[in-house]
Amino acid sequence: MKTTGNKSRIRLQETVAQGWRVLSILGAMCAATLVLLLPATTAEEHASGNLVLQLKVDGEVEPILATYIDEGLADAARRHASLVLITMDTPGGLSSSMEDIIQHILASTVPVAVYVSPTGSRGASAGFYILLSADIAAMAPGTHTGAASPIMIIGGSYVPPIDEVLRKKINNDAMAFLRSFTEKRGRNPMLAETAITDAKAFTEKEALDGKMIDLVASTKEDLIHQLDGRTITRFDGTHVKLALANSTLAEFELSARQKFLARIVEPDVFFVMLILGVLGLYTEFTHPGMVLPGVVGGICIVMALYAMHFLPVNLAGLLLIGLALAFFILEAKLTSHGVLAIGGIISMLLGAMFLIRSPLTNGGVSFGIALTATVPFAVLTVVLMRLVLRSRKWKSTTGKEELIGEEGVAITGLAAGVAGMVRIHGELWQAVSEQSAEVGARVRVKKITGLKLYVEPEQASAGAKS
Repeated sequence: MKTTGNKSRIRLQETVAQGWRVLSILGAMCAATLVLLLPATTAEEHASGNLVLQLKVDGEVEPILATYIDEGLADAARRHASLVLITMDTPGGLSSSMEDIIQHILASTVPVAVYVSPTGSRGASAGFYILLSADIAAMAPGTHTGAASPIMIIGGSYVPPIDEVLRKKINNDAMAFLRSFTEKRGRNPMLAETAITDAKAFTEKEALDGKMIDLVASTKEDLIHQLDGRTITRFDGTHVKLALANSTLAEFELSARQKFLARIVEPDVFFVMLILGVLGLYTEFTHPGMVLPGVVGGICIVMALYAMHFLPVNLAGLLLIGLALAFFILEAKLTSHGVLAIGGIISMLLGAMFLIRSPLTNGGVSFGIALTATVPFAVLTVVLMRLVLRSRKWKSTTGKEELIGEEGVAITGLAAGVAGMVRIHGELWQAVSEQSAEVGARVRVKKITGLKLYVEPEQASAGAKS
């Protein structure tokens, strides 16, 4: 016959096993995320002789991209490259990052060509400024540029029309910045300003005819061929003849650190980091002492906060995710027949869809990633909370309280109200019973006062239960 203490130990073992299962699932989700973050292999170094170093502006203009461009220009100068070729396909981005890129292009000791490529690409908004700041501005057939009106974004949302005076102030500042380098580059500042005042966009032919770009090239190789032997005027007024015959085209790739940070600021990875962080901390708070979930959760939350510094995060999305967590916890506490759980899943999916949105963002969190993360999160949250609630009903399995309800054997006869001796778990205790019990009779512990047990005969206990 199993004792209550054995049952308690079995329940404890089951809880530990469930905890390890939760930990394994959390670890698997974390491992899957880390796979997403692994950097790609770096490109091998090329010889510095007659070198054309290629950089890529692919996606939104943000601080990590600005750092990449700055390091690429510095590397080109260090390797005495003949030309830096920046291929571009961007919807725009942050003005601060755009200004940083332009400052380094204007100060570059190596000539810089910005090329909107391949066909179907665009150099919109911030990309328009970067294109016109280069020593050589080029576009591929079937591309477009422009639409450079400044947009104010707060909390991931487009700000409605602002005061007319403030709008003029912002536009005039943008136009002055654009004129500061287009005039020295010999380009058409009047037409370029219409991209700001009227949000006008231009095809490659319109930009070429309007003297905003220097040439149209079908491929990178075609561009380099057209530039070979061409004399250009640098921003400081010096004239340089490009010698690009038999040049080597080498790509300058993101560093391992930049690739890691660039992954973190992707909407899908940011959402996974946020969910893992919340789940890890929630696991640690509901099951103190597991340690690893808290460590993983803390790291993920910090990385998510880092990404929030760059991404246009919508407050409504965060509130919906928080509401989903509340629904999952209530599902474990209340009998809702799954209504709260379904409501939480819907709330989290909507939160994921609303989380990353702005006029510059092509897309936010993908539905597949949102669904893949939401369902396990819902299940684990409900299961963990139910384990916590169930553990509160368990009696203590340590100390003197463990003896309450335990069975023992009377060593001496127990007269009603007279102390005698009983053996429980191989130990002798002084005991008092309200009913008499013979030597060898089985008794059950009712309560403990100090070192004295209050017991009752097992027959009386059984009669009371029936």
